[in-house]
Amino acid sequence: MSELNAIFHLAAAPAVAEVQEQVQAPAKAKNAKTRRRPLQISDAALTFATVLSLLLLWWAATECSLVPRLFLPAPADVLRKFHAVATGGFMDKTLWQHTSVSVARVLLALALAVAAAVPLGVLIGLSRRVGAVFDPLIEFYRPIPPLAYLPLIVIWCGIGEFSKILLIYLAIFAPLAIATVQGVRRVDEGRIRAARSLGATRWQLVRFVVLPSATPDILTGIRIGLGVGWSTLVAAELIAATSGLGFMIQSAAQFLVTDVVVMGILVIAFIAFAFDWALRRLQKKSVPWASHS
Repeated sequence: MSELNAIFHLAAAPAVAEVQEQVQAPAKAKNAKTRRRPLQISDAALTFATVLSLLLLWWAATECSLVPRLFLPAPADVLRKFHAVATGGFMDKTLWQHTSVSVARVLLALALAVAAAVPLGVLIGLSRRVGAVFDPLIEFYRPIPPLAYLPLIVIWCGIGEFSKILLIYLAIFAPLAIATVQGVRRVDEGRIRAARSLGATRWQLVRFVVLPSATPDILTGIRIGLGVGWSTLVAAELIAATSGLGFMIQSAAQFLVTDVVVMGILVIAFIAFAFDWALRRLQKKSVPWASHS
């Protein structure tokens, strides 16, 4: 009998094991699924949490008097000053008037820089001789901070609107030209040879091969140039300005109106962020192949 029982257990063991495996499989799968699923936080939630944390730290520093409010106003004070300047104005101009003047200066300088830097960057990228002429000039003045040649611009061009736009233009021009050159030089040679084999002229090569391939780098250069342009805005509006966000910040700093200074900085940061976001959206829509290259 003992031998029969042993034989029976040996024969039934695989079937029993299979039944146990089928019974335990759902529980194991559920546990494994639970273990594999980490805490997922979206990028938007992380961004919101970061901004909220900074605001809480700012509020705590002012509420606990860690920093005197003369030097760091509370968020509520900045909000109240924002409403006061938006409705009543500061230095004889409302916030909207200061903002529109500054945005117009930056956009005009950007348009002039795009009109000059992109064609020049294409020429430098396509011709070594053109690069030998203009590359040293761009690389020479590119590292110089705008404040260094601000006195020369005032001496040569006066204190009118032209000198302010010229200073912002020079700050945007160099990074945009360099980005265009890099974009042109990274064009796939196979595409150029294929277009030439189909009988494309030099203009058609630039129009249908070089420019589309370099567009992602050009848009990146515009984004970088805009950031540099906004950082140069305050220096540009030091030149006998009577309006503008940089002028507003400088005037408020002279009288220790710190809440206006902080408000102006936040307004510039918000506008610059909005421009950068719009350019990133434009880049995704106009050159969708860039994200897959």
